[in-house]
This record gives sequence, structure tokens and C-alpha cells, in this order.
Amino acid sequence: MATVVWLFPGQGSQTVGMSRDLAGRYPNAMRAFDEASSAIGIDLKKLAWDGPQSDLDQTANTQPALLVASIATLRAAEDAAGSLAAPGAVLGHSLGEFTALVAAGALPLADAVRLVRKRGELMQAADPSGGMLAVIGLDADAITRAIADTRMVVANDNAPGQVVISGPRDDFDRATDALKQAGAKRVIPLRTSAAFHSPAMRAVAPDLAEALARAKWDALRYPVIANVDGERHEQAADFPKLLEKQVWSPVQWVASMRRAEGEGAAAYVEFGPGNVLTGLAKRILSEPRVANVSDETTLKEALPVLR
Repeated sequence: MATVVWLFPGQGSQTVGMSRDLAGRYPNAMRAFDEASSAIGIDLKKLAWDGPQSDLDQTANTQPALLVASIATLRAAEDAAGSLAAPGAVLGHSLGEFTALVAAGALPLADAVRLVRKRGELMQAADPSGGMLAVIGLDADAITRAIADTRMVVANDNAPGQVVISGPRDDFDRATDALKQAGAKRVIPLRTSAAFHSPAMRAVAPDLAEALARAKWDALRYPVIANVDGERHEQAADFPKLLEKQVWSPVQWVASMRRAEGEGAAAYVEFGPGNVLTGLAKRILSEPRVANVSDETTLKEALPVLR
């Protein structure tokens, strides 16, 4: 594996104004917004740059807007560098896995934006009786034991001591009490419309699978480490099934990052707003070299890692 891994963030990283600076400076970044907007008939520049945040935070809007904003940062980096060193692997967190597949060459941008718009609509329309809790201070195994008598499940194993669980809101109090008894420092309800990455999302899987089957799939240029199994995949044909399963399964982010490290990765660059994933990398890995690309300043700082 080459030493650099590309990372793409998931829902929660979206901010009004994301990638506007870079789109104004780099033509291919602006073209990404134009192509994506045309694909779904929504002005994603206006949504991503002007908001309001409440509109941007609606799941059906967040997913296409964040995907294109992240791809725009990659396009800007390619323009600025002339060419980027091939990554040893590409990873994306939840929604970000679709972005990763665009970056790795398996999905055309237009197809990916249509897919995540549909995915967002399906998730937004899912059973609203579920939700998610962030658990601070316990690892995933301890959490699984603590919530065994509830209907909650681990949804995102993000980092040691930073895990998200998902399930019926009626079980929030019981799960919170059990987790605090087990030693959790904090249990925080998240602003989500449903119990994402849990069995409750199985209801959306058939429609999502149909949309995935309609998409145009090309060969992967770079390997992608998948959320659901933490394994390295080199065939694009693996991903329709993996992405259908991902919507109702836990995101194995710790395992995925450790797989990348185990294969020789030494540097990790996050493309898109914020630095959530580089922050998680510092918690998961031993002294990783990290950078992020979200504006012109961070792009210039990241170029020595990317070339």
C-alpha cells in the first residue's frame, strides 16, 4: 500500500459555506457543483453555500450536498497539485463511502449524487420512533454488553471511547442508565430523524438496492476499505451489496482505519468540511500523520502530504 489514505466524511460534517472558497478558485471544483446540481435538479451551490443550516441538515439535502462538497475539495487539490500521488486506499464514513467510490473511480459523480439523494429521502422517511445516542468513555464491546437488555445496537464504532448507538427512542432512558452504570462518561442524544445503521433501516434496503443496481459502475482505480467489514475491496462489483447492507449495519470505522494502518498507511488526508475523521484517526492510531482539505489554507498545508 502507498503511504497516503484519502478519507471522506459523513453526515454531521456539513456546514453552510462548505467548499465555496475552493470552488471560487479552482474550475474543476466549481464544475463538480454544476454537474451534481444538474444531475438532481437542485441548486447545490445555493444549498451548500447559503443554507440555511436547517435546510442543509435535512438528510435528503445533506447527503448530495456533502458528497459534492467533498469531491470539490478533491478536485481543487488535483488542480493545485497538478497530480496527486495514488492513495493506498480510500475510505468514507457512512455517506462518505459513496464519496470514496467517486474518488476511487467506481461511480460517476452524477450517479453518486442521484444515489445519495435517494438514500437520504429513504432514510428521512424511515420510522421516526428511532434515534441515536453518542456514548463517550466506553469501547464498543463494553457498550454491547451494557445495552444487551435493550433494543439498542452499536451503529458507529468511531474511535476508542467514542461510539454511537441506535434504536427506539423508548429505550433511550434504559440504555443511558445501563451505560452510566457501566462507566460511560457521557451519553448524548444526537439530532437524527431515525435509528440509522440499525435493523430499523432494513425497511429502506430494498429500494436502496434497486437504486444501486441502476447506477453505472466502473472499475475501481484504488482499493476501498468498506464500512461494514473493515476489509480491503478491489472490485466495484462488491459495493452494491455492501452499500445496501451498510444502511442497516454498524460502521466499523475503528477496524477500517486499523486495516489501513496495518497495510502500511502512514498519512491520512480528509477531503471535505471539518476534520472529524482526522480527529478520529488520532484516537485510533499511533501518531498518524494527518491533514485535511476544506479551504485554500488547509489545501496548501496538505499538498506536501498529497504529492
